[in-house]
Amino acid sequence: MIRLSIDAMGHLRWHPNPGRVDSADNLDRADRTEDEAGAAGLRVGAADDPASGVPVVPVRAFPLSAPDDGISLVGPDGRERAWIDRLEHLPVPQRDWVAAELAARDFAPVIRRIRSVSGFAMPSIWDVETDRGDHRLVIKAEEAFRRLPSGELLISDSHGIGYRVPDMAALDPQSRRWLDRFL
Repeated sequence: MIRLSIDAMGHLRWHPNPGRVDSADNLDRADRTEDEAGAAGLRVGAADDPASGVPVVPVRAFPLSAPDDGISLVGPDGRERAWIDRLEHLPVPQRDWVAAELAARDFAPVIRRIRSVSGFAMPSIWDVETDRGDHRLVIKAEEAFRRLPSGELLISDSHGIGYRVPDMAALDPQSRRWLDRFL
């Protein structure tokens, strides 16, 4: 179980032994629980009412440019319940739990190789090999390609899924030539 509290300044504090925090503190708490199906999750609720726990989902504020900075714990109603400035500031067990929840939520396949491109006019159909298997994506417009400050390339398909190319130099020569034609 994790106990989370928000102090008077609005800073997030983790309590390693939640049973020792006095309910008179009127602090928020977070539990990592398992439901009847065995699915783990994070819960946040009032310290004076343990049954009031609300399931929360960690959401990255800047998933590509600063993935470990600014993580919001959001309830099922879409309201932010707590804020984590930096993931590294959490104690190891809590950091691992939040990181595991984030990993299950993130979906940004990394393109390893471009197998074929239907043409150089838009829309274009691409067959790519990613770290999550082979995919076929439709690129509708030139705006689908975006360079990030880190040097990564983000390619958005017609369904809004972002495919990452962390290092163009690491791609095979044919994949680089196809990308160069679109950039």
